[in-house]
Amino acid sequence: MSFAVLKLSKTDIQKLKNYYSDYLLNKNVPYSEFSAKKNGVNITAYTSGKVLFQGNNAEQEAARWGKTDPTTAKKSSTLPKDFASLAVLGSDEVGNGSYFGPLCVCAAYADKEHLADLRQLGVKDSKMLTDSQIRAMAVKIKELIPFKLLVVNPEKYNAIQPQYNAVRMKVALHNQAIRLLLEQISPTKPDAILIDQFTSEANYLKYVKQEAQRVEQKIYFVTKGEQYHLSVAAASIISRASFLEELDKASLELGTKVPSGAGRSSDELAAKLLRQGGIALLNKYAKLHFANTEKAKKLI
Repeated sequence: MSFAVLKLSKTDIQKLKNYYSDYLLNKNVPYSEFSAKKNGVNITAYTSGKVLFQGNNAEQEAARWGKTDPTTAKKSSTLPKDFASLAVLGSDEVGNGSYFGPLCVCAAYADKEHLADLRQLGVKDSKMLTDSQIRAMAVKIKELIPFKLLVVNPEKYNAIQPQYNAVRMKVALHNQAIRLLLEQISPTKPDAILIDQFTSEANYLKYVKQEAQRVEQKIYFVTKGEQYHLSVAAASIISRASFLEELDKASLELGTKVPSGAGRSSDELAAKLLRQGGIALLNKYAKLHFANTEKAKKLI
């Protein structure tokens, strides 16, 4: 997996969007102009003018549009040999792309003695499991291995979001969850730390330096980290179960089904909440900086 970053003008970003029009993704990435995927390369253009290319041919794809920044175009960490059998602390997050509900970040530690037990439970990529399987499996995982779960509800998220952009917030939460779990399992030390990659390694390290207490040693970054170690898969399942639980609570409080994601149903519910209690009510349940907020206002 490689990365490449370009700094482009608004005019050039519009040219990119037109070029990738047949490959656009229906996903809401905070502070982005658009996201697309072509030939295995993910392209995300941000309002800042930066364009991030991620994938095995990222540098070649980026070269179509200009010269990449050598400080940001770099290979992700190469995992040690037999990584799947090592004692690893893995972390993952859920809820970042959903308008309603919290941002949940979990770090989980799977030592060599518990890997077979996790496999027997059926632990794997949470996207391959049903919600009911995730809920049931999370309970068993929590009983089996150490973990640290951080849940940032929408109200708290909205309070800190102006100071922390989406990436910096996730960096801070991953760092905190990892640090707290390392303290919890001390004096045991994992063979490695694996973060399910959500930004370039250089970007992560840039933001983590702003944290007062930071973990930087033995950290590896890889997309789809749950495929490389069960600790990340376990963290993903715990995070997803917590996210679903919080949506259930919100649904009970509001007396209506609260959707995940950031689609039309989210716009319609947001408009309903704005009619009922204004922005103060919506603030309790939704991440206000998403484009859905403005869409909801237009529906009223």
